[in-house]
Amino acid sequence: MRLFSVNVGHEQTQTKGNEIETTGIYKVPAAGAVEISYLGIEGDFIGDQDNHGGPDQAVYVYGSTDYDWWRGELGREIDAGTFGENLTISGLESATLNIGDRLQVGGVLLEVTAPRIPCSTLAARMRDPEFVKTYRHGERPGLYCRVIQGGAVQAGDDVVLRPRAGETVSILEMFRNHYLRSKDEATLRRFLAAPISIRARVSIERDLRRIAAAAVE
Repeated sequence: MRLFSVNVGHEQTQTKGNEIETTGIYKVPAAGAVEISYLGIEGDFIGDQDNHGGPDQAVYVYGSTDYDWWRGELGREIDAGTFGENLTISGLESATLNIGDRLQVGGVLLEVTAPRIPCSTLAARMRDPEFVKTYRHGERPGLYCRVIQGGAVQAGDDVVLRPRAGETVSILEMFRNHYLRSKDEATLRRFLAAPISIRARVSIERDLRRIAAAAVE
């Protein structure tokens, strides 16, 4: 695999329903090397810091295989960075990876922490109010990652997948589970045993509390 592009988003506004929001989802490929720290891509703007960014979701990764599928599904060309990813990787299919898998990108080491859950900002970016549903059913969520080792990356860098040793959770299973109305306690506890993102952990712990509360009613 190779790094196809490093995508950086600058502060920009867009219309979302009846609102104007400030966002960094409009990302474009950078020329030359770009620094990655434990908080993400240098110069990349994050509008919604409650749901995006931070040490456990510092870098968002998408694959060229995912893009090829979407081009066929939507019947049009889609440029790298359209889905708001920081790194577009040639030969990567995001749904095939697991939590805890690592991606060596040049001298940078990333660890997969969570699937991307689509939101209305993405739908506005795609100019399709139904795109959240479309993205869900496409089951190509992309990968949120924490930075284990920072450094500079640029298009053309080699990318090596280093699978997590031992038991783990697949990105696709975690993505699908998010949409289940009835959650399974054993499954949720298995998720907590994996190196998932802080936001995912908080959400799962909330689900467990609901299960516990329902059991005593």
